[in-house]
Amino acid sequence: FLGPLRQHLHEYKIYLIPDIASTDPDTIFANNEISLRDIEIYGFDYDYTLAFYSKHLHTLIFNIARDILITQHRYPEGLREYEYIADFAVRGLHYDVQKALLMKIDAFHYIQLGTVYRGLNPVPDQEVIAMYEGSHVPLDIMSDFYGKSSQGHTMKQFMDIFSLPEMTLLSCVNDFFMRHNIDYEPVHLYKDVKEAIRDVHVKGIMYRAVEADIDKYICYGEESHAVLKKLSEHGKKMFLITNSPFDFVNRGMSYIVGKDWRDLFDIVIVQADKPSFFNDRRKPFRQVTDKGALLWDRIHKLEKGNIYKQVTYLHHFPALTGWRGSKVLYFGDHIYSDLADLTLKHGWRTGAIIPELRKEIKIMNTEQYVHMTTWLQALTGLIEQMQVHPDPVSQAVVHEWIKEREAMKPQTKDIFNAQFGSLFRTYHNPTYFSRRLARFADIYMASISCLLDYDFKHTFFPRRSPLQHESTFWPQHPLLSSQALLLFLQKMCENETVLFI
Repeated sequence: FLGPLRQHLHEYKIYLIPDIASTDPDTIFANNEISLRDIEIYGFDYDYTLAFYSKHLHTLIFNIARDILITQHRYPEGLREYEYIADFAVRGLHYDVQKALLMKIDAFHYIQLGTVYRGLNPVPDQEVIAMYEGSHVPLDIMSDFYGKSSQGHTMKQFMDIFSLPEMTLLSCVNDFFMRHNIDYEPVHLYKDVKEAIRDVHVKGIMYRAVEADIDKYICYGEESHAVLKKLSEHGKKMFLITNSPFDFVNRGMSYIVGKDWRDLFDIVIVQADKPSFFNDRRKPFRQVTDKGALLWDRIHKLEKGNIYKQVTYLHHFPALTGWRGSKVLYFGDHIYSDLADLTLKHGWRTGAIIPELRKEIKIMNTEQYVHMTTWLQALTGLIEQMQVHPDPVSQAVVHEWIKEREAMKPQTKDIFNAQFGSLFRTYHNPTYFSRRLARFADIYMASISCLLDYDFKHTFFPRRSPLQHESTFWPQHPLLSSQALLLFLQKMCENETVLFI
């Protein structure tokens, strides 16, 4: 029986992958039901929302900040040997400032073992467990609401796409000090790197470099232009709120849209200082001239074509625009600075721009990933069902399945990123990033160009995933049960064993 069964399984191996439709990377995904029929006003962040940057920008930020550490903070010249590592870190990681450890944490505050790095080297699981007395990170040392390390919080969460060079630079400097046996204070190192990265932005170094070679740094401009044009043709009001300065935004938007880009927007606010913009009661509006000079006039109304800065949402913005609540949909890439307060305090609808989605979905659509995750789920189900049988034979089989399941876990991480895995998932649980994304974003997508595939009457519905105590009324994948059985039988054949249950 075993020989013919194995032969048939190999003959029909092509059917071991379920007939699951691939996910379109341009899909808009919903966490909360939202109808575009109800949206009258569309708002946008600028960086990584309207303007997408090439890989060269992160290399630029890394190199400038590294050189600032050397020339202004007197760090060793040997740091110049380090170059930016594009595929080292992923967004959403936590950094323990006092222990100088970079790691991924799941939605339940547990460290994903195997993703803890000191410098450029992984920290053994047992060492991590010893340092944290387990793998759970207590709430009182987690990052604060905006992901910052402040007021006793020793963890910093990196949520900004611009933070990828910062994480890599932190890791490289830590690596240099450890390799050369240099005694250093991790807190000072973190603050120095943070200040160097800030100087790249605040002192305008990055802005001037991008403006000088805009073709090198900005990409996908035509897609953003197409979205803005479509919204304008349908009579939608639009506004821009960004932390970037006017000259930088003006140069980029002129490149993306044209010199008349301001005609598309009803309101443009620069150097908004988000997230304080949504909460600070003190700063009044100021108008900015085309040359960037600030005017002292009192602002009584917001006029189309003008540029404003140092504005606060709380009292002024709704009063001067009449834009409140669920009529407004705002897009941004930063879960905290762009979206959190709008959702929790002001009732706007929110859309998260997650460029990493395209890469991850393409990986999820591969035969390797589908085969691996299907068998992993099958193993989990088999273990769950068989563990209740106390006889030695059943327990021996369960033990082997558990070993195989544990051995497969690193594969599900490495297929996305060898160091830290997927942005959205640990081995099984959602990441801390995913949890915040689900809470603060009504919808999320790889870029605003995804809007081009939908009309303005479309309603986005979240999937009704059953809660743990609810019955599954229909299978997530129609062929999953037969798939699990076939994979199970194949595994048994490979092991020269057939188990009858």
